[in-house]
Amino acid sequence: MEHHLFEQLLMILVGAVVATTLFRRFNLPPILAYLSIGALLGPYALQVTDPHQMTLMSELGVVFLLFMLGLEFSLPRMIAMRKLVFGLGSLQVILTTLILILISIGLGIEFRGAIVIAGALALSSTAIVTRELLRLNQLAAPHGQLSFGILLFQDLAAVFFLIIVPVLGSDGGEIDTNTLLLSLLQGAGLLLLLMVLGRTILPALFNEIARSRSDEMFVLMALVTALAAAWLTHAAGLSMALGGFLAGMMLGESHYKHQLEADIRPFRDVLLGLFFVTVGMQLNLQTLIDNWYWVILLTLGLMLLKAAIIALVTGRLNHDSRNALRAGLCLSQGGEFGFALLALGLSHAMIDSELNAMITSTIILSMVLTPVLIHFNGPLSAKLLKQPESSPAGDFAPPTLEELNSATAHVENHVIICGFGRVGQIVARFLRPIGIPYIAIDSDPFRTHEAAQAGEPMYYGDARRGDILKAIGADRARLLILTVPDHSESMAALKQIKRNYPDLPVLVRTQDDSKLELYQNAGATEVVPEALEGSLMLVSHILTLLEVPSEEIRSRIDAVRSQRYQMLHGFLHGQRSRKVTDTGTPNELRHPVTLTEGCYATGRTLDSLELKTEVISLRRGDIELGSPPAEELLEAGDILILAGEPSQVEADEERLFSG
Repeated sequence: MEHHLFEQLLMILVGAVVATTLFRRFNLPPILAYLSIGALLGPYALQVTDPHQMTLMSELGVVFLLFMLGLEFSLPRMIAMRKLVFGLGSLQVILTTLILILISIGLGIEFRGAIVIAGALALSSTAIVTRELLRLNQLAAPHGQLSFGILLFQDLAAVFFLIIVPVLGSDGGEIDTNTLLLSLLQGAGLLLLLMVLGRTILPALFNEIARSRSDEMFVLMALVTALAAAWLTHAAGLSMALGGFLAGMMLGESHYKHQLEADIRPFRDVLLGLFFVTVGMQLNLQTLIDNWYWVILLTLGLMLLKAAIIALVTGRLNHDSRNALRAGLCLSQGGEFGFALLALGLSHAMIDSELNAMITSTIILSMVLTPVLIHFNGPLSAKLLKQPESSPAGDFAPPTLEELNSATAHVENHVIICGFGRVGQIVARFLRPIGIPYIAIDSDPFRTHEAAQAGEPMYYGDARRGDILKAIGADRARLLILTVPDHSESMAALKQIKRNYPDLPVLVRTQDDSKLELYQNAGATEVVPEALEGSLMLVSHILTLLEVPSEEIRSRIDAVRSQRYQMLHGFLHGQRSRKVTDTGTPNELRHPVTLTEGCYATGRTLDSLELKTEVISLRRGDIELGSPPAEELLEAGDILILAGEPSQVEADEERLFSG
């Protein structure tokens, strides 16, 4: 039965809504829901959709996926980590690709198809690995840095594969070296052209649009940029996906990066969902059922091969064997680029649909197993190497309840800050110089990572969980502060706290006074609204409850007012933090930057760097030096806390890494 495009699209969207809802109930990733719906509605099952009619929208989904990955690509960080990126990263990609090509040819696959398969499987999932390492606070750990360096080179290698695959598929089976070289030169030329545009014309356009404070214009400009770059590469005979990635790269260095991510995400999620649906349509379920054992063997073989190559190569380059193996476990899966390369290979008849279904299933299964591997990479590597499971230096994985209880057991008469956004950080800045101990918890993993790097006594946790409150010593605390912006979450936490600790004073911050009576009835000791004066009032109440002399309170708050609230400006951003005010003025932020061995700033003094932001603190190991003098010589491993507008912070971070 044939259906019009509109009917097919409607059925896909309805099915996607139902499937993602069900899969989320079982904590399964949405990608599996999209793939399942595609397989169910596709030509190999119910036959109610045609993948060929969805080709354009699925290609746009890949464009926006690679656009977002391009935004995350950091050229200054790559330059700072050049030894790791171009040494370890290049060896991993080259060795893995060559071995997979030989294996594919040995299994009877033609050379062009072998290149597509090897390229698709050699690259790992940037999105999953960085997200999981960040969630576990392991991105700054040695194995996290090794993984990140390899992923940076894989992003560059993906550009190479996106260029050569269409060329190999357009020559009727013959490989023309001149055509291949010409395409590579075209790709390099387009990259240079787009990078020049990204640093000259586009910033001026986005500045003009930002002044108009028009969200519609900003979104439209972001869409036009991504699609125009995709059209440009397509017109040059290259893939549209390459254009999306290059567009993301050129805008990733601008101070509009975070706003672009927020604006593009809804379009990316919808179109990318359609792309994964079309990938699912290509899955021949009967083929998978008949060859399920091959899929499992291919998945296990792929993950073992990549983990072994990375571990051996990294170990040969004089890295710690355990961290080498941990990086190998983290990067053992296939990635998002694989789907794009397989789609290109299938469209150019370089691989058949049956083989595509098996390789796609292998990538999917490896991606599903990845979060588990990353979560247990420490114990697994210790067991495989027969080493004790002590955590290596630099591993910032969140502690268990027992470890959390042990880490905070010595703290008494402290303040618990639930929610470490702007207000929570302002409170902490008043408590630290007075010498009042405090412990902070927050459910934002990105903010937890940032604050931990900045040396704050902060842990990942939810204020509504009684076991976490008990572990951080709520029964020994003098005061608990709720700064959570969500009303329902804050109210649930308050009721849980007063139920278990009725005598503990609780101060609640709200956005306005509309819920004042509700919080008071629930047992809040004080309820304070938001804004800067509200924050000062909050601090005043806190210090009063902590029995700090009223004259000292007044003098400190008067000092802040006399400095025009300078002390209150800037905060460590979280994943959902607003980067601009309601009037369009950039919010000042504080951002920690860790200097590495290859950084431009390493071995130089602060005054020679001519930074635009203020360096408000320097941490060296366990020592906090406060605001460092201009003649301070910077060392590898130093953590600088920069304060300024987002554009200034990003410019100075680039300056610190690449000069």
